[in-house]
Amino acid sequence: MKQMGSFMNLSDSEKRDILKYLESGKPLPEKYRFLLFDDDREVELVWNGKTNEVANTVLPFQTIEHIDEPRSEQVRKAQMELFDSSGRQIKDWTNKLIWGDNKLILSSLKNGPMRKEIEAQGGLKLIYIDPPFDVGADFSMNIEIGDESFTKQPSVIEEVAYRDTWGKGADSFIAMIYERLKIMYDLLSDEGSIYVHCDYRVTAFMRLVLDEIFGADNLRNEIVWCYQGTGKSPKQYKRKHDTIWFYAKSDRAIFNAKDIGVPFGEKQISKFSGKDEKGFYKEYKHSDGKKYRKYLEEDDYLAVNDWWSDIYVIQDHNQRVGYPTQKPESLLERIIKASSNEGDIVADFFCGSGTTLAVAEKLGRKWIGSDLGRFGIHTTRKRMIGVQRQLKKDSKHYRAFEILNVGKYEREYYVNHVSKDLREEEKRKVRAKKEKEYIALILSAYKAEPVESFNTFVGKKRDRLVAIGSIDLPITSGLIQDIVKECKEKKITKADVLGFDYEMGLDFEDTKKQGLDIQFKKIPREVFDKKAVEKGQVRFYDVAYLEAKPIVKGRGNKKTVSVELVDFSVFYNQEDIGETEEKLRPGGSKVVIENGQVIKLSKDKKTEIVEREVLTKNWTDWVDYWSVDFDFENRKEIVKVINPETKEEKEEWTGGYIFENEWQSFRTKKDKKLELTSSEKEVSPGKYKLAVKVVDIFGNDTTKVIEVKI
Repeated sequence: MKQMGSFMNLSDSEKRDILKYLESGKPLPEKYRFLLFDDDREVELVWNGKTNEVANTVLPFQTIEHIDEPRSEQVRKAQMELFDSSGRQIKDWTNKLIWGDNKLILSSLKNGPMRKEIEAQGGLKLIYIDPPFDVGADFSMNIEIGDESFTKQPSVIEEVAYRDTWGKGADSFIAMIYERLKIMYDLLSDEGSIYVHCDYRVTAFMRLVLDEIFGADNLRNEIVWCYQGTGKSPKQYKRKHDTIWFYAKSDRAIFNAKDIGVPFGEKQISKFSGKDEKGFYKEYKHSDGKKYRKYLEEDDYLAVNDWWSDIYVIQDHNQRVGYPTQKPESLLERIIKASSNEGDIVADFFCGSGTTLAVAEKLGRKWIGSDLGRFGIHTTRKRMIGVQRQLKKDSKHYRAFEILNVGKYEREYYVNHVSKDLREEEKRKVRAKKEKEYIALILSAYKAEPVESFNTFVGKKRDRLVAIGSIDLPITSGLIQDIVKECKEKKITKADVLGFDYEMGLDFEDTKKQGLDIQFKKIPREVFDKKAVEKGQVRFYDVAYLEAKPIVKGRGNKKTVSVELVDFSVFYNQEDIGETEEKLRPGGSKVVIENGQVIKLSKDKKTEIVEREVLTKNWTDWVDYWSVDFDFENRKEIVKVINPETKEEKEEWTGGYIFENEWQSFRTKKDKKLELTSSEKEVSPGKYKLAVKVVDIFGNDTTKVIEVKI
């Protein structure tokens, strides 16, 4: 008889699961055999802090932007089945591009109202992920200004993600990916499968994690993607392949071998015995010596092996979007064709530059994508609009997509969430202590003094109160609403809000309309440099300034409105220009950013004199993308929320509106031109609020709402 293990060592959720299985008379899953009895697993991946607990948070998704009209007509007419005459999808599923921590995104998809929406579409049939092997590199981007380029450093929030992913080496990476893969497994349909792309650094860990979650029997293939490249490796063989683990959720998983099969070519045809009126044939002999012929069928094909040497790294420069880990579309085309059908939902929760989503759209699949990097989300937005435009040009259908995040609610979760587990309680105390130290550091760098007895404010600088955002979360509309509420209650008129990042789609000038002088500033990374703080060298810079004006034309009831982008200013700093000059080698050059100017430093080889050349000649050099919503308050932002006690689902208006992207102009690697006046839109007489959104070359967005009377 097996000896009983310790029931008390199980987590609360594991105990509840076991009781549910016992009460329903169902057999216990295999994992509980190892938890309850003294049996040891033959093979088990163990790391510091391993737990079977996964996030079960349900946060409503905010809709930041809705994009379904990538049109180019000079005058945009108002319009009244599934797709309209232009190919634009006007109802049914809307594709999702989600910005934020994919742990909370996955948990909210799995446990929240959107799960029903996904299952109504047949469920999630395919997940492809290319998780970070080296997150620091993934968040550093090369950005071009004219003929020069410079490297955008990771934001502090992205650096926190790097710490959480690789801070403890393999332990923290496995813990990160294990929890996310467990939720992905639960999200997948029984007909679904997952492809996990990795390289030599993590492939061994990934195999064991996937075996544990999906079961070793559900491993379909270890796919080896081989590619070519230059260079030499004097101490080892050149590393020129990646591994893609392909796991099915069940025996019912979709696999369309014929759709990816290679048609017979001349080389294969030459191996046939001959040809007659029925076609090419191969001649065989029965055991009795009689000959028979097997003919080439129309649907015959060469099966694809598990090593792929026929897909090359990106060679088509039109495909490149400037993202360091970008994969070729042909790679995703094979995977999506093989393991999904038209109309199925495909997901990528580390979507980067959006290759999976772009290919899914072209192949008639629905999609969900998410990424932590703001730059990645912006790159994907431009890419998907480009796909929509091309599909429209080719008279093919295309689907709307929306940009979502959980930012407003994410902060509330971290602030209010208190775990009943003692160990988690200890973690909360540590977090609270670090939060106090962090606030003290920021106040010191900002030359402000601490204050108490406020809900949202933690400091004061002269006659202005100071609110500070979290180190690992953006400033959200929810926090700003709380700040405005407290200002009105306590008759505060002047305040500063400091944050490392800001939620997408915020209207920074809205507080002015409420009679408040609130300044929004970005916290520079120099706050973590003790010497810079002590010397008073830390400069907090304002969020971007945007100016646009409406242009009304026509007479009577036949009028149009368009928008001209007039001015855009940023105030970024990246790297100390004095220190960079000192470190620069004779004959060398480097591009830096100071007070919103991109400057090229060049040190003469002989004289060592440093010359400065300003590369941002015009304010438009900072604009990468801009778009217009011609009737901003036309669509309220409604979120679905679940009552945690009754489990009832209801809809609530957040008090905000969804930015409906009706016109846009943006730069691409192929075409760097930018239109500064939008197309015209026919409008009826009345009052309108036009929303203008600008995204700078770093991927940060600024929104302004303009009132106009027609």
